[in-house]
Amino acid sequence: MLADSANPMHGHGHSAAGSNSFGLKHQFDDLAQQHATTHLGMWVFLVQEVMFFGGLMCGYVVYRTMYPAAWHAGSHELNIALGCFNTAVLIASSLTMAMGVYSAQTGKNRALIGYLIATLILGSVFLGVKAYEYHHKWEEHLIPGLDFHPEKLPAGVSPQHVQLFFAFYFSMTGMHALHMVIGAGLLIWLIVLAKQNRFSPEHCSHVDYVGLYWHFVDIVWIFLFPLLYLLGRNLR
Repeated sequence: MLADSANPMHGHGHSAAGSNSFGLKHQFDDLAQQHATTHLGMWVFLVQEVMFFGGLMCGYVVYRTMYPAAWHAGSHELNIALGCFNTAVLIASSLTMAMGVYSAQTGKNRALIGYLIATLILGSVFLGVKAYEYHHKWEEHLIPGLDFHPEKLPAGVSPQHVQLFFAFYFSMTGMHALHMVIGAGLLIWLIVLAKQNRFSPEHCSHVDYVGLYWHFVDIVWIFLFPLLYLLGRNLR
């Protein structure tokens, strides 16, 4: 999927270090076909990811409509300050990723490495904060299952319905965190390639596509944050 759009046999076969091996792959007739196919493939992949997370979000909204009091109680068990902090971290990581893509497109390899490392650090901070939140939920016995028993709930709110809220919470944020881990692995891969001077303005589609993936994951969180932390919550 991440095939590049330039062919070393057509006069663009070397990066600044002379070691770039990105070029026309044997399954394509020409560079135009290769570029169109990889571009389409990336967007098809992102569309199916939208459908996956969209299904989870639709289920969440349906059950929230059915059990608003339980959703309200569950939302108040989340740490809104940490949610806001993580949102700011991911927005910053989108900026550093965009700057990394720009650096690759303009042949600024040192800047590319710096921005990729910054993005990786910000992503790691996000995951660290999310791990802390998960640990806190474990200590508060808010993990769905046999040990689920919150200390106090408003009168008339069913623990089973609150447990359903947390089932959605862990499913949605857990899948998002998994995508973040995959993104971190891709960033490490790009950093290794960049340190080998494998990218140039003619050979940077790998960075472009990983950037698209990272922005998608960030956008998913922009939807998850208000759904889980803010929607229907009376701020106090």
